[in-house]
Amino acid sequence: MRLRKIGLSAATASLALGLSLAAAPAPAQQTAQQTVQQKPAPPKAAPQQAAPLRQNPDSRALDELAYRDCLAAVRKNPEDGFATAQTWQASGGGLAAGHCAALALVELRHYGDAADRLEKLLPLAEKQAPWMTVSILDQAAMAWLEAELPDRARQLMDIAVKAAADQPDLRIDRALVLAQLGDYAGARADLDHALSLDPTREDAYALRAAARRHLNDMAGALEDAETALAINGRAPEALLERGILRLQAGNRRGAHRDFLDVRLIAPDSPAAITAGRYIAEMDVRQ
Repeated sequence: MRLRKIGLSAATASLALGLSLAAAPAPAQQTAQQTVQQKPAPPKAAPQQAAPLRQNPDSRALDELAYRDCLAAVRKNPEDGFATAQTWQASGGGLAAGHCAALALVELRHYGDAADRLEKLLPLAEKQAPWMTVSILDQAAMAWLEAELPDRARQLMDIAVKAAADQPDLRIDRALVLAQLGDYAGARADLDHALSLDPTREDAYALRAAARRHLNDMAGALEDAETALAINGRAPEALLERGILRLQAGNRRGAHRDFLDVRLIAPDSPAAITAGRYIAEMDVRQ
């Protein structure tokens, strides 16, 4: 039950303008600071001192431009992007530079180091850009999940959801964490909430299909998988779920077709890897 991936495509969507545009200050997330302080010290990198974001409009525009340039460098070559972010941070890039560096580490799949850096940005974000804290909490949690530390991810997602209970993405991401911890009932509850807020999310339907399957609600799982595919007929996770459900119902031909479609549509995805395993098992049994 893995679908949304952190990275430059989704993780920065709500942050790119936040560094330069004025926003109404939100209350600092004191619980986030306490959670970070209570965690065991990470194995890498002492906290880096970051300079505050400049406040005049011209400086904010420069920060925005530098941030976009840094992200563009990360997209092109994560190693070069990380070096760019480090140089920028050393010269006073502050929160924006630190965030860019952490996202570069995500792209490089150094998930634990990325999550650690994102957590260490939280106190600075709470003081200088409180509207960014929920997104950074979410990103750090997803990085911990990729680093196979779902308990730490759960702590951060609980804080994020408490701060912004009606953001569908947060509910979906916490569902991913809960599923990794084996709490499929909790995952389904979060996905129910996400879909009540946005019933067009095929990713949430696909994930809820997986949760329902694990809860032995096969009819409900198939209904969700079909709903996801009605919204997007090429959704690999929904195809994977329908294939699994078809296989369990004895429809080997339909399952095999769904698994092949997953591999054709998204050959490098985790769903394709899982589909390949099912195909191999079916071939062996046959």
